[in-house]
Amino acid sequence: MKLKNTKKILIALCLTAAVSWCPTPSQAAEHPNIIFILADDLGYGDLGCYGQQRIKTPEIDKLAAEGIRFTQAYAGSTVCAPSRCVLMTGLHTGHAWIRGNRRIPLRPEDTTIAEILKEQGYRTALIGKWGLGEPDTTGVPNSQGFDYFFGYLNQRHAHNYYPTFLYRNREKVGLPNVVPNEDKAGAGMASKKLVYSHDLFTKEALYFIKENKEEPFFLYLSYTIPHANNEAGNKGMEVPEYGIYTDKNWPDAQKGHAAMITRMDRDVGKIRKLLETLGIAENTIVFFTSDNGPHSEGGNDPDFNNSNGPLRGIKRDLYEGGIRVPAIVWWPEHITPGRVNDTPWYFADFLPTAAAAAGADAPDDIDGVNILPVITGERKNIEPRFLFWEFHERGYQQAARWMDWKVVRKSPEAPLELYNLTADIGEKHNLADAHPKIVKKFEDYLESARTVSEFWKINR
Repeated sequence: MKLKNTKKILIALCLTAAVSWCPTPSQAAEHPNIIFILADDLGYGDLGCYGQQRIKTPEIDKLAAEGIRFTQAYAGSTVCAPSRCVLMTGLHTGHAWIRGNRRIPLRPEDTTIAEILKEQGYRTALIGKWGLGEPDTTGVPNSQGFDYFFGYLNQRHAHNYYPTFLYRNREKVGLPNVVPNEDKAGAGMASKKLVYSHDLFTKEALYFIKENKEEPFFLYLSYTIPHANNEAGNKGMEVPEYGIYTDKNWPDAQKGHAAMITRMDRDVGKIRKLLETLGIAENTIVFFTSDNGPHSEGGNDPDFNNSNGPLRGIKRDLYEGGIRVPAIVWWPEHITPGRVNDTPWYFADFLPTAAAAAGADAPDDIDGVNILPVITGERKNIEPRFLFWEFHERGYQQAARWMDWKVVRKSPEAPLELYNLTADIGEKHNLADAHPKIVKKFEDYLESARTVSEFWKINR
């Protein structure tokens, strides 16, 4: 159910009861601003601070050096829509409404982190890619807790970095790009490339921060970099210029992939510098991560620059390369600089963590847990628990993790594969036959890990 308007109730009580306690402006300012920056198809090995040697990411590396870098963080899924649904609702893909990449909208009864923070008095904005509700459905951002939205609603539309339109709240905003083969959703390849959507998102984000510096805000900055424009074939790594990679003896797609990441890195640096200039850095917690592993689309070769690092698999796999992602949290004066943490956590944990930072209660019936004490260093890790993923596309897959152990099931009829991630991060050695008791523990968990809903009928 949607949250009740507790802010209005609190104001009414403050006005009518002389003995009531009301938060003062200074106390309200103690609620930290929250910025969640999400890259699209950025691999575990695509950043310098995660071992990347050739793609330059100095600004994001600086965030890691000044904050905390997680080595065992996981996306909500191995493709964008379900991963983002997990992020927004705190429910893993066994319980979330959206479990695959079909165009299924969030429902009125789905509670998002934006709604929770809005009830706490936060100004909420989504800038970039949504993918959880088409126009005129219950899933549009403005119906899911966001005061302001600018970007793409549709995932296919988001492939095109030079679109003819974007959405501002519920209305289309025209752009001067020309896309002769544009489909109904807005996807295609531009013949006249004048305005690069990523640059617009950065400008909008900077403006939103400036305009809301005096009040608590939540900014979900959902970049599309380095996703490919799938409709452009082998020319899908669209970027205005190759920059420092222009003279590299690389395929054009790899120059484009690297240039996209370095462009995003530059803009992450702009955001950090603005927070410092405005004097609100110490009251702003910044998350940076990716929605899933690296892709092999638009001419990109994820092995060329070792995008998945030591991990097996890429986007659409439930092996580590498809779901383990870089994750950095930056919060000056609240995080000891340079910390590296190996606590396993995933996107379902963002909702209760952000709610806790804002002094709000998370819903009781979610799968995520509050990891704020780990972020701030009050605790080194959290209690061991099962993590769960399922994926509906080209069949049905499952994966789960418990402590050092991970299982993968490639189809409903397939046996479980078992891996020890501490000893075998690349998931090369299936240990299922050697550890039947551990396999049985996972099988028992998987029996009750998910609900069968109408989504299964809609999405298979």
